[in-house]
Amino acid sequence: MRILLADDHNLVRRGVRLILEQEPDLTVVAEAGDGLEAVERVRDTEIDLVVLDIAMPRMTGLQAAAEIARRRTPPKILMLSMHDNEQYFFGALKAGASGYVLKSVADEDLVGACRAALRGETFLYPGAESTLVRDYLDRLRRGERVPASVLTEREDQVIKLIAEGRSSREIAKDLHIALKTVEGHRGNILGKLGMRDRVELTRYAIRAGLIEP
Repeated sequence: MRILLADDHNLVRRGVRLILEQEPDLTVVAEAGDGLEAVERVRDTEIDLVVLDIAMPRMTGLQAAAEIARRRTPPKILMLSMHDNEQYFFGALKAGASGYVLKSVADEDLVGACRAALRGETFLYPGAESTLVRDYLDRLRRGERVPASVLTEREDQVIKLIAEGRSSREIAKDLHIALKTVEGHRGNILGKLGMRDRVELTRYAIRAGLIEP
């Protein structure tokens, strides 16, 4: 299995790589330091499985997962997180991930989660409320609506970058969109959230899990 490993901490990537490459059938063929780089690596490297950290600069793991899952033949996706958080877990499944692994027990769970993903199974980390998860998955399979963010996916990307202190020009360059489009998204975000400035947007981004405090 060819694996792409994305995490913004070098030591974490190194540790996770050691766990995976102890297995003869698992090979890390590419690494990325943020979500945007992970999306780019998937475009230029043959990958079977992407392991994404939840919280990364420029583009979160959830945002990267959603982008990767839209490919015609996407690789399998696993989320790796330090947060035992139901909201993140459901967000991972909705973004197209096959499972959610806690960093605190990655040495015990990650290899099994990788193999489950290859078999087309959903990996439920220990402690997840399996009844809630199965109900959520059943609703998705039936095509029923599930709770969504007040912001669009693109607006989430823009607010994350605003909260990270990036200028409108830098955001336009990162997302490959026009400067005027960025300003339009910014106005829409402020209007939808009833906010006035970057400080309030940053607080929202922290609460929504788009950036870490």
